[in-house]
Amino acid sequence: MITLKAGDKAPNFSGLDQNGKEHELADYKGKKLVVFFYPKASTPGCTAEACDLRDNYERFKAQNYELLGVSADSAKAQTKFIEKNDLPFPLLADEEKKVINAFGVWGPKKFMGREYDGIHRTTFVIDENGVIEEVIEKVKTKEHAAQILK
Repeated sequence: MITLKAGDKAPNFSGLDQNGKEHELADYKGKKLVVFFYPKASTPGCTAEACDLRDNYERFKAQNYELLGVSADSAKAQTKFIEKNDLPFPLLADEEKKVINAFGVWGPKKFMGREYDGIHRTTFVIDENGVIEEVIEKVKTKEHAAQILK
C-alpha cells in the first residue's frame, strides 16, 4: 500500500492517456503536478472529484499546476468520461496498473462488507523538481481543489 510520503522523489512513471499519448514524470519538470488516482470513471464520487478539479482548473493553471488523472479504465472509458464532463486535463488509461502500482495505490478495499482489490482514491502533489510535496489520502470529492490549493 501507499508508502510514498512528502519529501520522497516521485516515481518515474510513464503511461498512455485517453488518446494514446505518453505522459511521464520528466514531461512535467518545472511545473507542479497533481496526480489524482480514482477508482472508476463515470461513477458518482469520481465524477464529483473530476468536476471539482475541472471547475477550478484555471486556478491550478494560474499557480503553475498540471493535472493528470489515473485509473485502470480503458482509453475508451476515459474518453467518454472526459467528453461527458468536459474535462480539460488528460486521464491515463492504466489498464496494466503500471502507474497505479508505482505509486502504491492498489490494494484491498472494503465496500458494503465485501473485500476486493482496487484503487485507493489518493492524490499526489509533486513539485517542479519531481519531489512529492503532499499525499492526500482522505480525498473530499466535492472539495478536492480546495484540499490541494489551500
